[in-house]
Amino acid sequence: MRARRTVAALFLTASLALAGCSADSGSGADDKAQSAAKPALQDGGAGSGYDSDRQSSGAEQTKPKDPVALAPTHIIRAAELAVEVKDAPKALAAARGSAESAGGHVSNESTERIDDTHVTSRVVLRVPQEKYDAVLAELAGAGKLLSRKADAKDVTDQVVDVESRIATQRASVARVRALMDRAEKLSDVVTLEGQLSSRQAELESLLAQQAALKDRTTLATITLVLSEKEDKEQKEDDDPGFLDALGGGWYALVAVGVWIALAVGAVAPFAVVFGVLYALWRWVLRPRLAKRPVAARPVAEPAVPAPGPGSGPAPGQD
Repeated sequence: MRARRTVAALFLTASLALAGCSADSGSGADDKAQSAAKPALQDGGAGSGYDSDRQSSGAEQTKPKDPVALAPTHIIRAAELAVEVKDAPKALAAARGSAESAGGHVSNESTERIDDTHVTSRVVLRVPQEKYDAVLAELAGAGKLLSRKADAKDVTDQVVDVESRIATQRASVARVRALMDRAEKLSDVVTLEGQLSSRQAELESLLAQQAALKDRTTLATITLVLSEKEDKEQKEDDDPGFLDALGGGWYALVAVGVWIALAVGAVAPFAVVFGVLYALWRWVLRPRLAKRPVAARPVAEPAVPAPGPGSGPAPGQD
């Protein structure tokens, strides 16, 4: 019995030892497999990430970039034209029609007839900026171009500055209004109302500047002067002749006579006064002065020298 038990124990111990060895070998194999799989997974993961990065960077490079939005420019354009035409009223009507068809309008207009020989017209047109060149070329081709002057001024910085100041001023007005809503003391309300009035006035001034800039940058200004050709025959007929010289001489004579009459009329009051004074002196004062007695003055006899002892009788004595 003891021998059987000993054999059974040995057999059980050997079985357990063999099972332990097989388990250790299996776990070691599993660990080796896992350790071998980890680098593969890491390599695969790294490779997949690199590939995805390359794909994403390539997609970004192949994707077209959005165009950069440029800030709009604001330019004030103005031009002056002088054109000689055959019929100024007709050319003026055509210029007015060109401006209106382009979407503009007439700002100022004047017509003058010179020396009853020819007509001159001056008109100021406001046209959109996009139609400025076309209208200017059309007006210049209406007749003989005498002169042309064009000017363009970039006011983009000024427009941006005004817009920025308007935004700042609006925010300032909003802050003052918010403070007024929370104010409780009457003194605070009065002070805030003064601040609000001054800031609102400045805001309105900035808005007026913005509107003026917008009008000048939206519509271009064209000043057109239309003149007719002067009639040479009429001018020759207007040259002075003998009758014209005679009429001019007569006009000069009449003018001289008028001036002499005016001079006499200006001197007449003084002559009357001097005449009256002279008459008083001649017939009143002078006779009275002549009747006054004049006192006789003694006449001194000439002194005769006394005769000396040895001298003879004086001449003329016996």
